[in-house]
Amino acid sequence: MAEEIDAATQASDEPKAEATMTEVAEAPVESPATPSTSAPKPADTGEPVKKRKRTPGKSSHRGKKLRQHLKAVEQKVRSMGTVPMKTALGELKKFKSERMAMRKNKKGFDETVEIHMNLGIDSTQSDQMVRGSIGLPHGIGKTVRVLVFCQGDNTAKALAAGAVLAGSTDVIDKITKENFLDFDVALATQDMMGQVARLGKVLGPRGLMPTPKAGTVVAANADIAAAVKEFQAGKVEYRSDKTGQIHCGIGKMSFDDEKLLENIHTFVEAVRGAKPHGIKGNYINGVVLSATMCPGIRVSI
Repeated sequence: MAEEIDAATQASDEPKAEATMTEVAEAPVESPATPSTSAPKPADTGEPVKKRKRTPGKSSHRGKKLRQHLKAVEQKVRSMGTVPMKTALGELKKFKSERMAMRKNKKGFDETVEIHMNLGIDSTQSDQMVRGSIGLPHGIGKTVRVLVFCQGDNTAKALAAGAVLAGSTDVIDKITKENFLDFDVALATQDMMGQVARLGKVLGPRGLMPTPKAGTVVAANADIAAAVKEFQAGKVEYRSDKTGQIHCGIGKMSFDDEKLLENIHTFVEAVRGAKPHGIKGNYINGVVLSATMCPGIRVSI
C-alpha cells in the first residue's frame, strides 16, 4: 500500500518538473553587453574642429621623389669637396632650378645666399671676438629699416635720409613702453649713448644695441644722413658666435655671379682685416657657401 502511494506521488510530481524545465528553456537568455566597436560621435556644437598640431622637431612628410632628390644632392656635395667660389655659386643656382622643376605650378622665392666662415679663434677670450660692419658694393637685396637715436637737427636729417624713426627720449619711451621693435638696425650719435645705455636689456639680446665695434655709433662730427643711407644700401654687421663662426647674408639668388663674387670678396677681406692680434696658426679654417633652401658647399679662398 505504501509503495502504491509513493508511485502516485512521483507520477504527480513529473508534470511539474517538466513544466519547470520548459519555462527555463523558453526564458530569453540575456547575453552580456558587448562594447560598441565605433566610438560615439561628438555632439555638433558649431565650434571649428581643431587641427592636430605638428610634433615639435619633426619635419613634414616628404615624397619619394623629393627624398631621392635630396639624397642625390647630398651625395653630389660630398663628392665635390672644396671648389672655387664661382663653381659653388653655379651649383647653388642649379640645385634651386632642379628643385623648382619638381614643384610644378609653384612659385619659388628669391633665396638669400649666405656665407659661413669657421675661424681659428678662442671664443672664450674677449680679446679674440671678431666683430664689425662692412658696406657691400651691391647691397644684400632687401630693404633695411633703420632707427636713429639722435637730437637736434640730426633728427630731421635722419628722417629725410629714410630712417623709419628718429629722435631722443620720445624714441626711447616708444621702445620701453610700447615695445616698438620694427627695425633692423639701430644707429645712435655719441651724445645719445648715455641715454640709450638703459635699453641694453631690450636691444642687446636682439643684436640691435648700437656699439662702436659694429659701426652703429655715429661720431659727433659725422654725417648722420650718410650713415643711414649706407646701412640702407647694404652695410651688414658680422659677429663671431660662441663656436667661433661667422654667418652672414651677402646677396640674393637673382644677383649676377659677378655681383655676388664682388660682395663675397669684400666681406672676406673685411673679416681678414678684423683678425685679432693674439691669433696663432690658421685664422680662417674654412668657408662654406649656401642658400636659404640649398645645402652648403665648401669653397676655396
